[in-house]
Amino acid sequence: MTLPAGWSARRPTLDDVPAILAVVHAADTFAVGYPDFDAADVEAALSGPYVDPSRDSWLALDPDGHVVGWTSIDNPTGTGREFVDVYVDPERGRQLRGSLLARQLDRVAERAAERSLPALTVRCAAFEPELDWARVLRDTGFTLAKRYVRMHRSLADLPAEPPPPPGVAVRPVDPDDELDLREFHRIFDTAFRDTPDYEPLGYAEWRKKVTQHGTSWDEWFVAEVDGVAVGALQSSDQALDQDEGFVRSLSVLPGFRRRGVGAALLRRAFSRYAEKGRASAGLGVDLTNPTTPLSLYRSVGLRETRWTDMYELVVPAASTSAASEVG
Repeated sequence: MTLPAGWSARRPTLDDVPAILAVVHAADTFAVGYPDFDAADVEAALSGPYVDPSRDSWLALDPDGHVVGWTSIDNPTGTGREFVDVYVDPERGRQLRGSLLARQLDRVAERAAERSLPALTVRCAAFEPELDWARVLRDTGFTLAKRYVRMHRSLADLPAEPPPPPGVAVRPVDPDDELDLREFHRIFDTAFRDTPDYEPLGYAEWRKKVTQHGTSWDEWFVAEVDGVAVGALQSSDQALDQDEGFVRSLSVLPGFRRRGVGAALLRRAFSRYAEKGRASAGLGVDLTNPTTPLSLYRSVGLRETRWTDMYELVVPAASTSAASEVG
């Protein structure tokens, strides 16, 4: 696919961060109602360990030279599936998404060849209002892989935190204790092994990435049953601009589920958010999670507010000669 006559595309640099952020904020506001990205997120997308902005990212410019679209590839572990984001100004760049997506699919094919893989799986997200984008994805051959639900509760009416079930104790993680952080990671890694999208992430790699979403350590908790660590809750700073405490991950070891451990962790996190004056608490739910957590989340007052669909496509590797010519 090509761009409309008079429009152009080029590779981004860090000097483009303000222009890219303006496009992302406009796209976010249309999709979810508020900006959900900051300059640090853009810089990370352009300088991450498994991305080369001179090959893995594009800007789209209107005939006046204004940036109206940006696309990037994200692969946080350097293995497994690729995530492609295509942001456009909803007023001026809507017709560009298909062209930018096509460019990225060509690049994914090259990346598969570079890794000597027969193919790579690509995922793209479509938020509830993005009907045109979802249509573009389906027309390109993407199929629906899963749905995420965003859940939310006000903290204005938060009841007093009840005592945890007998034998259960909840405490903050100790960021200065390497063994405690290793236990946190072990619980997180073990608990998610039975989910469809599990990708192993060793402790060293997890430790490097753990600061990407903020480290307000007093909002990270470990749950113990009879003195044994079996649950972990990681908070994120990603929704602070909405005055919201956000649960990034909740992990309970399989043998200790449905015993009140998850609810105890959530209630402790909500209490901490309220102590800090946050107006609300929220989290995201993968509806394909076999632990079916919706009932747990509803039991602590969370309610669904919006959904996001994740679409998927398998992209065959480019031929070695074609990949070397483009590269």
